[in-house]
Amino acid sequence: TLSNDEVVAGAELLNNNNRLQGYVDRIKEIATSVGQQVVAERGDFQDLTNANHRQDWLEAFTDRLYEGQDFALLSLDIIDAVEERFASVAAGEFERSSTGWPNLWYCEEKDRDAFLRQVRWFSSNHGQQFGRLLTPLVDGIRVRGPFEPATGELRDSDRKLVLMDGEGLGHSAKEAASVSTKVTERFTEADMILLVDNAQSPMQAAPLELLRSAGSSGHGHKMAVAFTHFDQVQGDNLSNYAQKRNHVRASIGNALASLRDSLGAPVTEILQEQLNGNDFYLGGLNRATGEIPGGFRKSMRELLEHMQQSAERAELPNVAPTYNIVRLELVLRDATDDFKNPWQGRLGLRSYEGVRKEHWGRVKALCRRIANRWDNDEYDGLRPRADLIRQLQTGISIWLDNPAGWNRQPADAQEAQAVINVIRQRVYSRIHEMAELRLVTGHIADWGAAFAFSGTGSSYRRAKKMAQIYDAAAPSITSALNALSQQFLDEVIQIVRDAVEEAGGSVEGAGDRKPAVAA
Repeated sequence: TLSNDEVVAGAELLNNNNRLQGYVDRIKEIATSVGQQVVAERGDFQDLTNANHRQDWLEAFTDRLYEGQDFALLSLDIIDAVEERFASVAAGEFERSSTGWPNLWYCEEKDRDAFLRQVRWFSSNHGQQFGRLLTPLVDGIRVRGPFEPATGELRDSDRKLVLMDGEGLGHSAKEAASVSTKVTERFTEADMILLVDNAQSPMQAAPLELLRSAGSSGHGHKMAVAFTHFDQVQGDNLSNYAQKRNHVRASIGNALASLRDSLGAPVTEILQEQLNGNDFYLGGLNRATGEIPGGFRKSMRELLEHMQQSAERAELPNVAPTYNIVRLELVLRDATDDFKNPWQGRLGLRSYEGVRKEHWGRVKALCRRIANRWDNDEYDGLRPRADLIRQLQTGISIWLDNPAGWNRQPADAQEAQAVINVIRQRVYSRIHEMAELRLVTGHIADWGAAFAFSGTGSSYRRAKKMAQIYDAAAPSITSALNALSQQFLDEVIQIVRDAVEEAGGSVEGAGDRKPAVAA
């Protein structure tokens, strides 16, 4: 329940509503005016039957809209209104940029309830606070303090945890985008990766993608899964807790079985062993802690204890693999093709099974974000850098499972995989860096050019430009390598070689190859 000083009401609420209605009226006026201009140039949108002509009409409308003074004035007025909201935050202090726009807000408060009341302005989505919330502007929140459950059985003054909550992965049953680099870049920092899934519809496409990413990157041994809404699992054949748990737990086995071909048996077995017993079933979490059923409180306590124990480090065995680099070239050929071919479908350059053409507006927004470095390398599920990392790492991970030999025979599969996982992790970190340089920072001007296309056929020209960026970032590996392909191949091989040698292993078959220089 919100306190009175947290609720937007009365004159403030009326003023907010009037202001919003004014914005809506101005938007309608601007849309009508710009639409009439485009109609005069290109005819009525409703009369167009060709999909490409309709797309060109809409892009012309967008270009004319951004060029107009009325749109610019409306944007400035909205920004001014947003800035007014910062003034309503009484507690804490803002750090501002040279333009006066807040970059950071921080607050220190001994009283927990008072502290959370202030944080809500930056995190809440409560309808009674609409008109003063700053939540949509916040990129991240860091909170530190003695936050302990009120229930004694969950309280532990010696327990110290740092929780990093990543963005949601989506709930599609059939298709999932590659896991955002904002999430995967934190794998190395984390002692434990907790997948929080819904027990009512468990292990759909997005959770599988996280398991794939964690496993292929050598972090499968950090995985655990918590199923929420377990109290709402129902079925005629599910009459007690054990039956419900076994029903949901079976989804883990089904998920891992579906990943075996793409991940390889060794990585799948690591995940299977790790998740056997590291699965937690939670329900009633919308209630006060003391009102949560005892069985779920027990599961919460077990989860917290597992989090604490996950920081313990295991010693690496004194064993190291030897690899033949020749077979890696075939892996990289498939990886680059598997990265670029689906994007050909998304960009509408050719059909690709299971991939639909993306709306031109979303593609243009991706180009704009990358060119301006607003959100680094992705837009609303369009994640070219994450896609490239995924394909390279998945292929390299399977290749690493098959060393040519060892400096001594590993005692068992677990000992072998412990060392290989260290190599996977080091490769993964460097592949992130390489993908950013090759796909993003090395092509900022090209992304800007792709965004700038306008007029008839601009979406096609933009798609072709993006395809050129992808070809330069991940050149095709063929029997007749050109300089760019050879340079890419040498760069990836060097990443793998360094990771293997740092783990005490060695690489054979690469000779004294020197990195190629692009013409």
